[in-house]
Amino acid sequence: MSRRLLTAAGVACLLPALAAAQVAPTLEPPSAFAGIGDERQRSEALFVEAGKVLQSPRCVNCHPAGDRPLQGTDEHLHEPLVRRGPDGHGAAGLHCATCHPSANYDAVGMPGHPDWHLAPLSMAWQGRSLVHICEQLKDPVRNGGRSLQQIVEHMSHDSLVGWAWAPGAGREPAPGTQAMLGQLIKAWVDTGAVCPEG
Repeated sequence: MSRRLLTAAGVACLLPALAAAQVAPTLEPPSAFAGIGDERQRSEALFVEAGKVLQSPRCVNCHPAGDRPLQGTDEHLHEPLVRRGPDGHGAAGLHCATCHPSANYDAVGMPGHPDWHLAPLSMAWQGRSLVHICEQLKDPVRNGGRSLQQIVEHMSHDSLVGWAWAPGAGREPAPGTQAMLGQLIKAWVDTGAVCPEG
């Protein structure tokens, strides 16, 4: 069996393909769904598009179904072993802020934010279908008591949500931008906030 060595020219030919593979996934804007005449179907399609963000590791890792946060694009359990705690900020003696600074610290690969914490367990998205996530978002009992307009505001402007698009070196950001997610969620609400079927 012969082995072929890659020449400098061969490497140069591969660079555009490698660069394309590193590009973060995109989101379609609400205008891309304007051609869907049935408003219910358009609303569903808008939420499915927003779901590319909601089901991405950047969001699911902080919306775990259990007592431990997740890490990485493969959504593995957080190491070291930490617990949610009573308010999502970690257990007594090992709060999230013990390790997570107020901003990303890329020198050691530590993500950070001034209010680093987990979403409430009632908003667990790990392992949940997009239909289930949609129902959670619409239910004030499970969404932190928010109205749909407050959900739009939260998705559009909350700085911890925004961290998903600036996660620090070595982490793939959520698809699109926070502004685009906010536009999709607003358009979804404006078209009746219809959850996708099954």
